[in-house]
Amino acid sequence: MHTAAVQEKKPGSSKPAPNLEAKPAFITREVFEKKYLNRKDDYKYEWADGVVEKTKRTMDKKQIFMLINLLAHFKLLENQGKVFGFLVPEVDLIFLDKYRRPDIAWLTKEQAYNLAEDAARDVPTFVIEVISTNDQVNRLKKKMVNYKDAGVQVVWHIFPEVRQVDVYSGPNLSQMTTFVGDEICSAAPALPGFTISVNDIFKKTQPA
Repeated sequence: MHTAAVQEKKPGSSKPAPNLEAKPAFITREVFEKKYLNRKDDYKYEWADGVVEKTKRTMDKKQIFMLINLLAHFKLLENQGKVFGFLVPEVDLIFLDKYRRPDIAWLTKEQAYNLAEDAARDVPTFVIEVISTNDQVNRLKKKMVNYKDAGVQVVWHIFPEVRQVDVYSGPNLSQMTTFVGDEICSAAPALPGFTISVNDIFKKTQPA
């Protein structure tokens, strides 16, 4: 038998207490684009199935050195002719019908220019997420399903707290391997030339 939720009144108040189990408000993609895409604050806003997902920005000032390491290494490999395209931090992208903002996404030059068009739906095949203690397991799992369904081939989950990288690849992102220390992470098959050790991701070079 189905029982409807009942809101209890707070003592001394004529208004019922808020229903803590109430579902998030549904908004359209157009409203999301207008109200959330250009917000400049400490949060990352994503949109999936009519619901806005608000999370604390992972790439804060404590993680800038990791972004610098990844971009510098990408540039080095690019100069050696091993990689091409761009590593782009925190860009709003549509994965099927959902707005996502990966911490870092690899785009080809063609994809980068195509995305200037409003109707563009170019999906990166390699993304990197920095996992903070605030990330919720269920939300991460839903995002991984979205990435898989959209055709992403490789996902890295970087865990700063334990200096570890989980690399997802294979059919439907079904293969996960954990890397630590001097072990080498690879973006193959999406970008085979991009490899880097875990220690090189987390290194903090002291100023001279």
